[in-house]
Amino acid sequence: MAFIDLIKEKAKANKKTIVLPESEDARTLEAAATVLKEGTANLILIGNEEKVLADAAAGGFDLTGAKIVDPENCDKLDAYVDLFTELRKSKGMTPEEARKILLSSNTYFGVIMVKAGDADGLVSGACHSTADTLRPSLQILKTAPGTKLVSTFFLMAVPDCEYGEEGVFVFSDCGLNQNPTAEELASIAKSSADSFRFLVGKEPKVAMLSYSTMGSAKHDDVTKVQEATKIAKEENPDLALDGELQLDAAIVPSVGEFKAPGSKVAGHANTLIFPNLDAGNIGYKLVQRLAKAEAYGPMCQGIARPVNDLSRGCSAADIVGVVAITAVQAQAF
Repeated sequence: MAFIDLIKEKAKANKKTIVLPESEDARTLEAAATVLKEGTANLILIGNEEKVLADAAAGGFDLTGAKIVDPENCDKLDAYVDLFTELRKSKGMTPEEARKILLSSNTYFGVIMVKAGDADGLVSGACHSTADTLRPSLQILKTAPGTKLVSTFFLMAVPDCEYGEEGVFVFSDCGLNQNPTAEELASIAKSSADSFRFLVGKEPKVAMLSYSTMGSAKHDDVTKVQEATKIAKEENPDLALDGELQLDAAIVPSVGEFKAPGSKVAGHANTLIFPNLDAGNIGYKLVQRLAKAEAYGPMCQGIARPVNDLSRGCSAADIVGVVAITAVQAQAF
């Protein structure tokens, strides 16, 4: 069974309610119809009900079973305004401003529904930037207890691949932190390991990636990854983690044995920590397009409730997968 099918089975076993605020996007409507048919989540779509249903009908998408919430006519709008005002009062939020924001942004409205307990998670980003998805999430939901840094990851499922966990990897951070410090890279590594363990159900083997392996090159960029590896090992002594490793040394057993003899991670990594956003974003897109991998994300880690971003180049099938993953993440809350 494919990895995403296993995730969908987990989602069906304990169905959660996921908000999709981008009801104006045809891919979202197509994905919603598939999610409802497969039964992986209960859905709330944000938008004008008449328009949403008309657009769905025009595309041949059956939204039977979905709840459509129009912010303008929502009977909980006043309660949401009060909640938003209270959450942001230290920043000078007024009820008037809170109402204006909630009525002008479906994403803000969807996130406040999650905060109020009327939904379990949210998926957005098909036609909005990562900032547009994460800003309301951080303002309203805030970070999870004990979290040092919010970051993102992609779940990569590579077909006919002998590497990783039968072709399944976590790539991080590919969508948020531009140039993380050594301390931030160590935090990303820990969060990514936890995400791999929870979603894949296997033990993570974390590689701190670089263009250098175990000191083969000298540069400040290499030093940063070496320091991150040291910090991550000190903070997580039981975690299988090593670095700095070139990509081939991280995932190919023969190369790992040659370049990093004695390493328990080299050649067997399934959780790849990229040194910066450029490397991570380019890396996941290369694997997605050239290896025809399924790329789910960018998934967020470190927010108090499950909120996940989408690539604006995503397909309806990608959205279906991210909804299922988000629903599984919500089972932990």
